[in-house]
Amino acid sequence: MTLVCILFALFGAPLFAVIAAAALAGFHSEGVDLSVVAIEIYRLAETPVLLAIPLFTFAGYVLGESGAPQRLVRLSNALLGWLPGGLAIVAVVTCALFTAFTGASGVTIVALGALLYPALKQAGYRPRFGLGLVTSSGSLGILFAPSLPLILYGVVAQSLGARVNIDDLFVAGILPGTLMLVLLAGYCMLQTRDGSAALQAFSRVEAWRALRASMPEIPLPFIVLGGIYGGYLAVSEAAAVTALYVLLVEVAMRREIEWARLPAVMRESMTLVGGILIILGVSLASTNYMIDTELPTRIFDTIREYIDDKLTFLIALNVFLLVLGMMLDIFSALVIMIPIILPIALDYGVNPLHLGIVFLANMQLGYFTPPVGMNLFIASYRFDKSIVELCLATWPFFLLLLIAVAVITYWPALSTALL
Repeated sequence: MTLVCILFALFGAPLFAVIAAAALAGFHSEGVDLSVVAIEIYRLAETPVLLAIPLFTFAGYVLGESGAPQRLVRLSNALLGWLPGGLAIVAVVTCALFTAFTGASGVTIVALGALLYPALKQAGYRPRFGLGLVTSSGSLGILFAPSLPLILYGVVAQSLGARVNIDDLFVAGILPGTLMLVLLAGYCMLQTRDGSAALQAFSRVEAWRALRASMPEIPLPFIVLGGIYGGYLAVSEAAAVTALYVLLVEVAMRREIEWARLPAVMRESMTLVGGILIILGVSLASTNYMIDTELPTRIFDTIREYIDDKLTFLIALNVFLLVLGMMLDIFSALVIMIPIILPIALDYGVNPLHLGIVFLANMQLGYFTPPVGMNLFIASYRFDKSIVELCLATWPFFLLLLIAVAVITYWPALSTALL
């Protein structure tokens, strides 16, 4: 039956259908009533924190459709453009912030690529450097709140009985995510530029104008993070406040999205959410089957024959996740692999919060790992460049972020120090 499901997947069957078929076949072979699958989907609907996923996703899509990305780039450039590598650092920070709210790096490349790539060329940076920077920076931000993959990892881990608080996950991602940003920012500062492109001088007038233009959006991160960490808002409540605030600012106040356009934005965002939730629902049923048949325990016993310590397990996990990141989108990978990996990692003594950060850090690196990283194809389409050219452009950024992933993996305190 497993081979049949794999065959269906290779021929393009929807992922949720393949997972559901495997779960139904498994429960049928064990003589379990197949209504258990429907019960698991219903149990998912009762998870309170799940409300955060559609609300944060909707807020991210509204921000992407508005002029907020352009204002964010302008503000960052006004404040940091005078630094060596200033505009490149602006690109890194802007992409990270935008991905944190949208949860999808491909959306960042599409939404900001047309703005940042030409600006980097005009500022005197080599075209290959600009291409690599925008392509690789598109995956940054997944480790920062209110990242959708962070929330989804927490939901899946909690369904497995792990003590994973989503608020703690938000905190755990701060230092690892910052490490990645600092490494890329340092590399940007070392880049040489065309001598004809003078370094932009700091202008108080432009900084004030950019600040004033972005004033309605600036409170948003403080509302979300301050509300959660101050104990005033639960994650789902913060998501509701975020969606309402974005709706009021971008639609009602700025009127950058017409009311007639709003249903289409809702439909696009909820299409993504619907795909995630149906995969998550059937995956929880599949997870129960695996637990009933003690599959994680058997896999752990097999791995134990070859790997007997935590460090070697983490090395093998890194290699596996890099390959996985090339082949699957991050949402599918989370709901399919975490139920298998988490119990095994716990047996090796890995902190579940640390595991989540390691998993997501590897997956965001896998997005542009040659030769089949998803972001390579998105950037190829967006900038009309060949995959080979993009591979050559992104390899320095890949090496830098690979170092960051190694530090994150083998230094657990980086993820847990702020908890």
